Amino acid sequence: MAKKPNSPSRIAENKKAAFNYFFEERYETGVVLHGWEVKAVRSGKVQLTDGYVVIKNGELFLIGCLIQPLKTASTHVSPDAARTKKLLMHKAEIRRLIGKVEQKGYTLVPLNLHWKDGLVKCEIALAKGKAEHDKRDTIKEREGKREVERAMKSRHR
Repeated sequence: MAKKPNSPSRIAENKKAAFNYFFEERYETGVVLHGWEVKAVRSGKVQLTDGYVVIKNGELFLIGCLIQPLKTASTHVSPDAARTKKLLMHKAEIRRLIGKVEQKGYTLVPLNLHWKDGLVKCEIALAKGKAEHDKRDTIKEREGKREVERAMKSRHR
């Protein structure tokens, strides 16, 4: 079965984000990358776990997203794996985000990197940090689901 041209395929995901934050709103942004970074992304050399988004001078920047350079792709440049990447979004949306981020407790978190129409896109979320007891609840929920799945598996044997 052929893949639809518009269906986004995941490159990297920030699984820690769902554990540490409640997501209020999600947005899709473009990412400004160098040529060697695109080649490294194509080969899956991306880590998004420690990434976060900051707003400087009315622009969005992705910090902490590691793209490990390929040995073969970067002969004439000195690649920086932890380079700050600019995120592309409409000015009006950025202004709306600035207003919300300035409220107490809100932050911008990268959720994943994916391909869309041949371009690398980053899904970010307006998020609020979870308290310690919320994280414990998440762990209990996850363990409860695992136990139910185990019980169902053993029952079907």
